[in-house]
Amino acid sequence: MSTVIATSVLPDSTANDTLTFGATGDSVAISGDSLNMNTLQDAGGNTIFVSNGSGLITSTGLPGAMKFISTTTVSSAVASIAFTSGLDSTYDVYVFKFINIVPVTDNVNFQFQFGTGGTPTYGVTKTSTNFAAYHNENDSAAALAYQTSGDLAESTSAQQITWGNTPNNDGSLSGEMHLFNPASTTYVKNWYMRTQQKSTNPRSQDQYVAGYANTTTALTAIQFTMTSGNIDGGTIAMYGISKS
Repeated sequence: MSTVIATSVLPDSTANDTLTFGATGDSVAISGDSLNMNTLQDAGGNTIFVSNGSGLITSTGLPGAMKFISTTTVSSAVASIAFTSGLDSTYDVYVFKFINIVPVTDNVNFQFQFGTGGTPTYGVTKTSTNFAAYHNENDSAAALAYQTSGDLAESTSAQQITWGNTPNNDGSLSGEMHLFNPASTTYVKNWYMRTQQKSTNPRSQDQYVAGYANTTTALTAIQFTMTSGNIDGGTIAMYGISKS
């Protein structure tokens, strides 16, 4: 066995940024130190992961891993947040994370619409279910209730995500949505979401919404809005989960 001790090991050419350790079937052990790289591949040249050099994994071959695709952060009021690219057949599951979403107008609902086509047309037919658990700050009310006003039955209307959103006294909503196989041309598109917010009452409100887009046309976009007024702040991030 040979031992190599070095503070740095570089490729044999400045024009080649690939450094190969061993051959197919060999193993490399790194003990007591670190191996720094932006791309890790196996001996067959298959990418295991790619980093942007700042700690963000931008691509991975690991099954079930979550890959960041894009994000939108609102710093001044906008009418909508839309994702019109990146929603395709690359992944079977897409995840949207809502972080401190705040409306301009008090007591409004956060909602979404799916889009189809290269220049998205919104208003896909949906059927859904909607319920919430809530508890008022002053302990005056607490319940687990079905939200009849927030479900859809073969409707092209926008789908409610939360209700009673407020910009007052540091109120906001956070949560996530899972969308399955949006590029399918065989099946309906199932989705579910869970959110938590400080609502207008004020109270803690834990909301559950699920349903399906009743179409065999591929979904290409998703748009988030409020029922009235603009979105004043917050972040929505879009991820894909690697196929198994």
